[in-house]
Amino acid sequence: MKAQAALVHGTRRLVAAGIEGAALDARRLMAHALNEAPDRLTLRLQDDLTETEQAAFDRAITAREARQPVAQITGRRLFWGHEFRVTRDTLDPRPETEILVAAAIEEPFAKVLDLGTGTGCILISCLKGMPFAVGTGTDVSPAALAVAQDNATRLGVEKRARFAASDWFAAINGVFDLIVSNPPYIAEDEMAGLSVDVREWEPLGALTPGGDGLDAYRAIARGAAPRLMPGGRVLLEIGPTQAQQVSDLLAAQGLERVEVRQDLDGRDRVVIARKPLEGGGCGCA
Repeated sequence: MKAQAALVHGTRRLVAAGIEGAALDARRLMAHALNEAPDRLTLRLQDDLTETEQAAFDRAITAREARQPVAQITGRRLFWGHEFRVTRDTLDPRPETEILVAAAIEEPFAKVLDLGTGTGCILISCLKGMPFAVGTGTDVSPAALAVAQDNATRLGVEKRARFAASDWFAAINGVFDLIVSNPPYIAEDEMAGLSVDVREWEPLGALTPGGDGLDAYRAIARGAAPRLMPGGRVLLEIGPTQAQQVSDLLAAQGLERVEVRQDLDGRDRVVIARKPLEGGGCGCA
C-alpha cells in the first residue's frame, strides 16, 4: 500500500474514533512510522510502505484511537524550537508554557532552579537562551528525571544542567537568581472535565495536587524567598483563574513587583515576582 492510501485510511479511523484534529494527527503518525520529518512527509506519500512501516503506522493509529497523546506515541514534542523526548512519566510540554520561558530570558540570570522539571523543557530552554547560565531541575519522579537528563544531553546542555530528586525545595541548597516552575495546578473537582487524552495518559501528579489546586504554589511561595538572591525572580505558570490567589501567596511571603502575563489567547498564564533588593522577604522556609 502506498503511504497516501494508508494515510487516508488512518485518518478515517481517527475521525470515526472522534479524534479532534484527526488529519493532522494521522500525518504526524505517518511521519513517525516513516522516520521522516513531518514537514517532509509530502515527499514520501507516493512511496510504497514496507511491512515494517505499515505495521508501525497501524500500531500508532490504534494507540491514538485509544486517546494516547501523539507526543507519547512518537516519543517527542517540539518546544521552544527544540525537540524533547516525552514519555508517560512526563507532562507533555504545551505551547502556552513557552510564555514562561520567554519571560524568564527577558533578563540575564546566572543560576536557575526549575521545580518539577518533568521533561526538563523549561530548564533546558532557559539554558539554551542564556549560554553562560547553569541550572538545576528537580522532580519527585526518578523516571521523569531520567528523561530530563537525556533531553539535556541530546540538546547539548548536560554540562550546565543538573537534576535532583526533591519534593520542591526539600533537597535543594544554595541560592538562585531565577526560580521557575510549571507545577500541578488543576483542582481535584476539575479533573473530570479534562480530555481523556490528558486525564488517563499523563502523570496524575504532574496535573493536580488535589484539593483546590493551590498546594504546590503554597509550598513554592514559602520556600522561594530564602532561596532567591536579592532582586531574584520567581516565575510560575498558573491556571487561567489563579492569578490573584497565586499573586497573593507570593506577596504574603515578602516578594514584590508581582505581575501577571497572558498567553496568546489572552488568558492569565504566568505570575512573576521578585525578592526585594534590600531586606524584605519573611525568610520562611
